[in-house]
Amino acid sequence: MLNYEIHDATRELTIARSLDRYEPPFKVVGGYKLIDNGIDPEATVQIEADGRHIHEASTGNGPVDALARVLKKALMPLFPEIDRIALVDYRANILEAKRGTATEVEVTILFTDGETVWKVNALSENINAASFYVLIDGFEYAILRNRGAIVKA
Repeated sequence: MLNYEIHDATRELTIARSLDRYEPPFKVVGGYKLIDNGIDPEATVQIEADGRHIHEASTGNGPVDALARVLKKALMPLFPEIDRIALVDYRANILEAKRGTATEVEVTILFTDGETVWKVNALSENINAASFYVLIDGFEYAILRNRGAIVKA
């Protein structure tokens, strides 16, 4: 049986962000826009990093895929290591169904760069928003790890 170590990127990022010296490698400006007609979802995002402002759009095989693709597209010119990042697993868990459509959803995504696996999770009443937050954190973790800001095990 194979055994994999899965890093808790959410925890590591929470600790890193609590420090006064923390500098995020990029910033999302104004959130994201998602148009999903059930057939051809399209996502747009704007990021700022290294004094540059990048605005991108992308489609996908579903809303989460469109969000992942647009983030990768926006980040790759500044952070080429993002090209190696793959999403391994996606899970969405409803936490308290008694609240109906206002219930919180916990999204967890497993990422890999081909050598290491890490997991990120986020909560929101909006499954797309939770997915977007997880994607941001997963890519941010990859950049920080690649640049030595997070110690590689």
